[in-house]
Amino acid sequence: MARSKDYETIVSVEALRDLVVEGSALLLIDCGFDLTDPEQGRKSYFEGHLPGARHIDLEKDMSGAANGKNGRHPLPARTAFAATMRHLGMRGDMQVIAYDNSGGIYAARFWWMLRWLGHSAVAVLDGGKQVWIEAGLPLESGEPVPAPQGDVIPGAVLVGEPVGADELMANLESGELQVIDARDGRRFAGEPHALDSVPGHIPGATNRFYRDNLDEVGRFRSPVELAGEFRTALAGKSPDRSILQCGSGVTACHNALAMELAGMKGARLYPGSWSEWTSDPARPVAKEG
Repeated sequence: MARSKDYETIVSVEALRDLVVEGSALLLIDCGFDLTDPEQGRKSYFEGHLPGARHIDLEKDMSGAANGKNGRHPLPARTAFAATMRHLGMRGDMQVIAYDNSGGIYAARFWWMLRWLGHSAVAVLDGGKQVWIEAGLPLESGEPVPAPQGDVIPGAVLVGEPVGADELMANLESGELQVIDARDGRRFAGEPHALDSVPGHIPGATNRFYRDNLDEVGRFRSPVELAGEFRTALAGKSPDRSILQCGSGVTACHNALAMELAGMKGARLYPGSWSEWTSDPARPVAKEG
């Protein structure tokens, strides 16, 4: 049965329920993960997930090999990620919905990566697994029946091409691009943190903590609110002249999703982010506070 519309940013629990009822070509992806306990996401998935959802792992499926110089969660090759998605049963005609239980940070990384792969019909469940539970909708446990092999292949990139450290080094002098850091204000200002081998931030960056994209109940704020606050973070630059980064290229994708929701298109991701930047002591560091 054909879908009534495609969702390309976020989807409400009510709309997702309708997609299920319609019998749409739908793929649900559980992105649950915990940086402090990498096996917890998989455990939580087995305990209870949206019916038919497949699990994807940040470090095993959504990251390439880290070598100490390319950040904690470097991107895999697009061909490798496409193979992962075919194994999960993804076809090119599917609406894909991702969710997690962490405010959408891992689901947003997946959203960005699927658009990087060339698939537009991908959205994040606004409010995550919790809103599904609160709506009285069922979960299932264990592993679903294996999916038939999918057919998705890399297509035209639907997000800006990822940025490397060399381009950011050149930007220190030109100032043509505005770097926006998604980490919390204390890490940005240079307070020590267990995830940062070096405290501080990229010189010239502004700070936009990803959690500020959400309201008090954990759902995305309105496009108007988001647009107003991102204009401040952009410091006079247009969205397509912005570079999004964080600690390792994960929460920066939450800012990418929020900007897309606000109609502010064209921001590019620095996947290596702070963990790559600080792997080379020749790269400068700024501190505030």
